[in-house]
Amino acid sequence: MPKADFSPANFVIPPIIKRNTILFALAQSFSGAGMQFAYGLGPLMVLALTDSAAAAGLSVGLIGISRFLAAYPVGKITDAYGRKPGVMFGLTLAMFGGVICGSSMYFSSIWVYIVGMTIFGMGMSGVQQMRVAAADMYPHFHRAQALGYIAMGSLVGLVFSPIIVGGAEKYALANGYDALALPWFFLPGLIIAGMVTVFFVRPDPKDIGMNLSHYYPGYTPPPRRKGSEDQNFDWKSLLRNVNTRMAIVANTSAQGNMSIVMVLTSLVLSHHGSSLGAIAFSHVFHSAGMFAFTIPLGRLADRLGRERIMYPGVFIALIGAALVAFTDGAYWLVTLGTFLVGLGWAAANVAATAMIADNTETGERGRAIGVNESFAGAVNVLMALVTGPILQWWGLPMTGAVAVVVALPPLIMWGALHISGRAARRRVEA
Repeated sequence: MPKADFSPANFVIPPIIKRNTILFALAQSFSGAGMQFAYGLGPLMVLALTDSAAAAGLSVGLIGISRFLAAYPVGKITDAYGRKPGVMFGLTLAMFGGVICGSSMYFSSIWVYIVGMTIFGMGMSGVQQMRVAAADMYPHFHRAQALGYIAMGSLVGLVFSPIIVGGAEKYALANGYDALALPWFFLPGLIIAGMVTVFFVRPDPKDIGMNLSHYYPGYTPPPRRKGSEDQNFDWKSLLRNVNTRMAIVANTSAQGNMSIVMVLTSLVLSHHGSSLGAIAFSHVFHSAGMFAFTIPLGRLADRLGRERIMYPGVFIALIGAALVAFTDGAYWLVTLGTFLVGLGWAAANVAATAMIADNTETGERGRAIGVNESFAGAVNVLMALVTGPILQWWGLPMTGAVAVVVALPPLIMWGALHISGRAARRRVEA
């Protein structure tokens, strides 16, 4: 293909890139069921082990601590050694952590649960490097849509979660087992299947990202930013750059909003008499919002720009949180709310991740996305600390109000940037 002919209009995905993308999407589908267990069953397990609603946010908090601790180190591993080793390491941790989580119910020990969920969360943080791999393998004008391909794998994985949880619940009740524990012991089989698919990915996406012109004839990579690679990486530069700073804030706010809602959904529905299977089904709608529309959202982010998808996504999540908290446990209204939270998070996450990838080089991208994940993990921890006590002492309305407030910062910051930009243009015109 002549160099001048390469453009989004005639873009074709090379077979080897398509193959690797399908393999990562399959791996995501196998491993994604575990996160549904963590968010759907986790608050109920904590409640059973502690008998305290004030501790209900512990499961989400542990996921946040794990992400905060592991995201950057795993990103450093993938920047140094490739994306596959980091993903494999994450899958291994997640498998062992899941088994420990299930065992906590048989030991009736919250401490065993804490250890298991922390290890599981660290593993799933490593699995997030699949998104970095997707960003590596595509040029910038197709990057957000590529992130959607990987996220779609999680949608396929949604099929496993309610089947496993519902089947385990029936089997456990009929045979005297713990219905909250049993699903975790089915998880290793799924994760091993994911590890097999990742094994067949080659070459490593990092190598592809550093040599994109070999795979896309005619593609000219943008000039490297001075002092950008490897040992010169400075995470503070992500906050100094307005684009990456706003991406991190938007993703963090959407994550914090969703963290509260994921705790509320299980507890609200359980309080109003929904079965574990019904709760898992409601979480399927949430996860469908998170993953079913990632490809069209990514396509829109590529065509319209990251900001035009990112900020509306945060606003949609805000509306969804209000529905979950203020509809008095009506099943389908709560389910609609949790779906909108997932949809809003998807828009914000896909656009923000693509924006960060656009503004970083291949050799530092794992750490840059890791920094973004660390901020998301930190807000998870904060929300876990406040959600339980607020729920215990002030009830659902105040908890929902907090979820709404958490989503406001990027919208306020965007408004301030927009106003200051217009003022600057008027001064120039004057």
